[in-house]
Amino acid sequence: MNGSEAAGEDFREHGRGHRGMTGHQERPLLFLDVDGPLLPFGDGARSSGGGLGDGARPSGGGHLARLDPRAGLRLAALPCHLVWATTWEDRANTEIAPRLGLPRLPVVNWPEPSPEDEREDRWFGLCWKTRTLVAWASGRPFVWIDDEITDADRAWVSAHHPGRALLHHVPSARGLTGDDFSALDHWLRAV
Repeated sequence: MNGSEAAGEDFREHGRGHRGMTGHQERPLLFLDVDGPLLPFGDGARSSGGGLGDGARPSGGGHLARLDPRAGLRLAALPCHLVWATTWEDRANTEIAPRLGLPRLPVVNWPEPSPEDEREDRWFGLCWKTRTLVAWASGRPFVWIDDEITDADRAWVSAHHPGRALLHHVPSARGLTGDDFSALDHWLRAV
């Protein structure tokens, strides 16, 4: 057990092979949710647990004031390709990215699931994003940061994705912290 697991964090990795990879090594993908990880729902979300710091926020009110602009610097420094995986879809590029100092990023578009996939997802307890992200990754190593990830998602990814994957749950009440960024950086550099 590593220190992250001992501390109660859930940083499980799934998939070991690179059967779906091409001959050259590509940087891993990082699928990023907005609500919860970047826009925490709790009060004082970054005041404890290794948070990003003193809680600096951009000027302006509303829910976007919960964004920590330093998160953009930390995300941009990770050795990966960032991809929005959020219901904000392309609005993440116009409303979130500028506040974080991030460039325009690729966006996962969410298809309507088939009735069969919906039934199967409910049966297995999968997050509605899981199948689409595995298809989008197309065998590439990836990290998925979200507040809806469960063990069912981890098991499904392990069984259906040939590359390495880290499904990193971030509690929505606190959002991403310095500890999260350290764990992500460590995993990405080891891929």
